[in-house]
Amino acid sequence: MAVTSALALAVAACSATSGTGHASGPAAAGSSAHAARTTSQPFPAAENELPGTSAWRITGQGPSDAINGYAGSASVLPGQSFTLYVSSTASSFRVDAFRFGYYQGHDARLVWRSGPVPGRLQTAVRIAPGTDMVTAPWQPSLTVSTAGWPVGSYLLRLDASTGPQRYVPITVRSRSTAGTVVILNDNTTWQAYNTWGGYSLYQGPDGLPSDRGYAVSFDRPYDGDGAVRFLAFDQAAIAVAERTGVPLSYETDVDLDSDPGLLDGARAVISLGHDEYYSLVMRNALLAARDAGTNLAFLGANAIYRHIRFADHDRVIICYKDAAIDPLYGKDDADTTQQWRDPPDPRPESVITGVFYECNPVSAPWVVYDPSSWIFAGTGAYKGESFPGMVGPEYDRVNPGVPFPRPIEVLAHSPLTCDGYSTFSDSAYYTVPSGAGVFAAGTMRWVCALRGPYCGHGLTWAAERFVERATENLLRAFAAGPAGKAHPAQDNLAQVRPPSIPGLYDGVD
Repeated sequence: MAVTSALALAVAACSATSGTGHASGPAAAGSSAHAARTTSQPFPAAENELPGTSAWRITGQGPSDAINGYAGSASVLPGQSFTLYVSSTASSFRVDAFRFGYYQGHDARLVWRSGPVPGRLQTAVRIAPGTDMVTAPWQPSLTVSTAGWPVGSYLLRLDASTGPQRYVPITVRSRSTAGTVVILNDNTTWQAYNTWGGYSLYQGPDGLPSDRGYAVSFDRPYDGDGAVRFLAFDQAAIAVAERTGVPLSYETDVDLDSDPGLLDGARAVISLGHDEYYSLVMRNALLAARDAGTNLAFLGANAIYRHIRFADHDRVIICYKDAAIDPLYGKDDADTTQQWRDPPDPRPESVITGVFYECNPVSAPWVVYDPSSWIFAGTGAYKGESFPGMVGPEYDRVNPGVPFPRPIEVLAHSPLTCDGYSTFSDSAYYTVPSGAGVFAAGTMRWVCALRGPYCGHGLTWAAERFVERATENLLRAFAAGPAGKAHPAQDNLAQVRPPSIPGLYDGVD
């Protein structure tokens, strides 16, 4: 996706959640007794009954060097410690750890607060020759223990004593996913777009793709406020998932690469709003899970589009985007880093998602095609109902010119024009012999729509109500087991007659 499109969506989403509130204290107080009364509830039902706060929001970033930080781990198990690396022009700073979910109408809970930590300005930046990979070889600032922290998606807010703030994301991951719906944080995509230090997988300091990096490192802060992409593409979906009350577990895509058996026994895996970058191990793990009966949901578009490799104990992502310049070309063509659909070993994303990424940027209405689908139960949707602005800035569609599983049911079929071509965006659902059901939203604004008008782009509260109910239906059915057994896909391609346009778009974004 174009970087400007991602950031525009992110800014709109984040500005939507501005507000005031009072921070609760570290919520350990009283939680043990409460948890004892609610042990029969699936996680995170008891957790969500604890007091939340709206005071997790950043009120000011200050100058770019005022405060920045990164964690030495993408995720940790409960009780494990991790290292924080922080640079600040202030004499001291504090760290607040917020767990995101649904807390009686609030988005987060404060689970831990540090005391004052001495601040120091750390300016070291290393740019690797050949790949332009940026790292921040800083000295550790503090070690954080997660003792008493429940699993989930967290933002650590760094508060400089002079006022500026930044976020550092971290996931406290689950020890097992068996019997749960897995929330899969899309850290690889966050990092691919991260321009901190001058280089991302999309651009260099001049902002041009010709000067892009070929590798990116987790050993550096994220750009912007530190959590632009989490807040834009993930947070609202996590809130709905927790409010629904289905049993959840939390993992990152980095964990999926390091532990291919991570999804054993999982009821479902939820890919969030922008989940573009996949290693071979990650891709194979999703396929294996689906073929063992685990449901999959892709709540965005452009998923599983870029092929990556990991290095340095999963702290480095390699992606040349062009097989011909990858050092593995001609040596290990199964693991060169270009689009998954491209030679030398084409494996299009549609084999897993059912839909095929086509074009960007676009902004168009999302149009209901099959209101009889169980996913739309209780929404009141009717055929032809339109939700303005819900397709964009990237979209997918069912394309008969590429391989995809059958039976497949087109749920929404939305006409649009992109790059001068008249075409469609599709939301779709398919089932496979294992019983697994797979849903693909086909638009990057599915999660954004959960904010209604605050998403921008012409989204309405009607869209918010529709997407919220459809997502709840999906989560509940997927949590019950292989959805295809109760809800087999009703193939309707003969009626939809989607155009077959192989090779119309080259996928360069």
